[in-house]
Amino acid sequence: MIEDEVLVILSGGQDSTTCLFWARQQFKAVHAISFDYGQRHSIELEAAKNTAALAGVVRHDIVKLGTILLGRSPLVDSEEPLEQYTDFNSMTQTVGSNVEHTFVPMRNALFLTLAANRATCKNIKHLVIGVCQTDTANYPDCRQRFITAQEATINDALGIDFFRIHTPLMNLTKAESIKLSQQLPNAYPALAWSHTAYDGQYPPIGRDHASVLRAWGFEQAGVPDPLVVRAWHEGLMELPNTENYSDTLVNQTLTQIQTCASVLSQKFAEYQRTSDSGH
Repeated sequence: MIEDEVLVILSGGQDSTTCLFWARQQFKAVHAISFDYGQRHSIELEAAKNTAALAGVVRHDIVKLGTILLGRSPLVDSEEPLEQYTDFNSMTQTVGSNVEHTFVPMRNALFLTLAANRATCKNIKHLVIGVCQTDTANYPDCRQRFITAQEATINDALGIDFFRIHTPLMNLTKAESIKLSQQLPNAYPALAWSHTAYDGQYPPIGRDHASVLRAWGFEQAGVPDPLVVRAWHEGLMELPNTENYSDTLVNQTLTQIQTCASVLSQKFAEYQRTSDSGH
């Protein structure tokens, strides 16, 4: 174990869910924090509750920020259209090296600052965040340069030099992060309860930046997306027509999802009774 306790910034998405289960392997006690900032895809907060329960965290706080974050991102401005893409290649050609339209200015800087405040008050010296600078790295606050600077700023602000920000996915492709989830107990099937789509819809049939990247990652990893398998099993969508959704792979994934749900259902019920959902 690295240290006794850690605080994970948990959005409820694919990457933060993987990081949550990574933290379970590295630390004795895992806490989680999520932020309600008026995001269009607020359904991700329900996903965060589910994955926190599945991981058996010590405590999960959902901090209500309201509409404090402004910007032209469709995630915080309902008047802005959510861009759609036909596939991964056309998306990368369209976006290029530009900052993605869904970028919310200063969001991660704010989240890390607030999380550091909570962690410090709990005598926790470690934060985990699921940022990544590979694949389509069109978010400035998801790069190592920013994380290094933010860690230094937090330490300067606290007058210490031992506070650490961990980014397990920083240099992994989306496919590599999926393979990592398969190596972490219960992490891969837990992705069935994560949420990525920026439109906030379930089942995930949209073609926004995050959804296209997620689908491409699972195709490259050669395994089904547990979230898609779950929605298909519930009769809500058809399976994609790609090789990673063969009958054998889908059945194997479905079995893992059902086993995970059965084993962790008691934890989920306990979490629902004790979770503090308003700070």
